[in-house]
Amino acid sequence: FIDELGDETVFELPEVAIGLDMARFKEKARQFLKAHEDHLALQRLRRGQALTPTDVAELERMLAQAGGTPELIHKVAEGKFGLGIFIRSLVGMEREAVAQAFSDVVAGTLATPDQIEFIGLIVSELTTNGVMDARRLYESPFLDISPQGPEGLFPVAKVDRMVQVLEEIRRRAAA
Repeated sequence: FIDELGDETVFELPEVAIGLDMARFKEKARQFLKAHEDHLALQRLRRGQALTPTDVAELERMLAQAGGTPELIHKVAEGKFGLGIFIRSLVGMEREAVAQAFSDVVAGTLATPDQIEFIGLIVSELTTNGVMDARRLYESPFLDISPQGPEGLFPVAKVDRMVQVLEEIRRRAAA
């Protein structure tokens, strides 16, 4: 058998390179931001407070210090989630801030163990990921507690309030 190779052809895969660059950038940014948790703009973001234009500028500067190129930072800022949500997805939220945001959902009633566990899962997700889409309430592990979703555990008004709180948390991070 004679093995013959044809002419060499070069293929550009720009999306693969961008994806690899973004993955490296996320990891570098996560480490840098964790090392600078005491920065005021980062604290405001982690506590669920609204960001000012100065905060946004500081967060962009921090991403640049973490090794982000202007192109990557612009891509993140102009993406569907925005700069604040991107950064919060890397550093999460403070547990106390999330618990406080959801305190009125179970306030004034005797919460069942399943309700407490359900809210606890929301708090854990937001503490880790910084934001949560309301559609997640209808996925595992939430459906493991209540196959009907939150409506199986809470009155409709409380479910509506949960969705409002999730949207408020997202809105405050939007930059």
